[in-house]
Amino acid sequence: MRYICALTIAGSDSCGGAGVQADIKTMSALGVYAASAITSVTVQNTLGVQAIQAIQPEIVAGQIRAVMDDIKPTAIKVGMVNDQTTILAIADTLQQYSPQKLIVDPVMVSTSGSTLMHEDALGTFCSRLLPMATLLTPNIPEAEVLSNLSISSIDDMDAAGRSILALGCKAVLIKGGHLEGRKVDKLYLPNNEVCSFVHEAIATRNTHGTGCTLSSAIAAFMARGLALTDAVAQAKTYLSQALEAGKDVHIGEGHGPVNHLFNPEKQIIL
Repeated sequence: MRYICALTIAGSDSCGGAGVQADIKTMSALGVYAASAITSVTVQNTLGVQAIQAIQPEIVAGQIRAVMDDIKPTAIKVGMVNDQTTILAIADTLQQYSPQKLIVDPVMVSTSGSTLMHEDALGTFCSRLLPMATLLTPNIPEAEVLSNLSISSIDDMDAAGRSILALGCKAVLIKGGHLEGRKVDKLYLPNNEVCSFVHEAIATRNTHGTGCTLSSAIAAFMARGLALTDAVAQAKTYLSQALEAGKDVHIGEGHGPVNHLFNPEKQIIL
């Protein structure tokens, strides 16, 4: 017997709503054993990020190797990586294992507006880590940075999706939550295939960690064996339900978290 395992490579969030904490909650809620490699420690709460301390790149690489050599996760999610040397350490280490299910969430700005990736790290991210991704999951501001295009409409989103896909990743999911009106996320695949995921906006300020939650849910569902499009669809449903379940809960004075554990599954044993 064995557990289904996924690995999250991301930063620690001291208030527990985003980063590694959100990833572990999400993967666990979906029945998947969650391993982690911590890239940085943040000083933050629901009001914002006050400080970031990067973990030494060799320690980040060591964490990844320790998990890959022993636990052997079937899917990997990469979240907040804020400096160039850590990106290189992650890319160099993962390259040794040729992961087939690698979800990369290009975390550049927090929900509260704090900048999380150094400017000089962007080029390294695009040249080394992005081309390894099975799926890249930028929101609108992140997609604008990656595509160097302004996005204010669905047509703009389509142009950005094609531009980012040309950078070398296998697929791109642009999250349309920052656009006005009904929310549409769009998945861009090779051969000009596009899938749209339409959902109603949920009125809540508890949106801390939604990007982390979605990308780790996709990784969890892919670890469970779902194809990419189905994993995205199931992850979108999970996130919407978690947002709905936590929309009126008061925790902190800023952007609170979603309710990751609204209906946790038993851990899957094969």
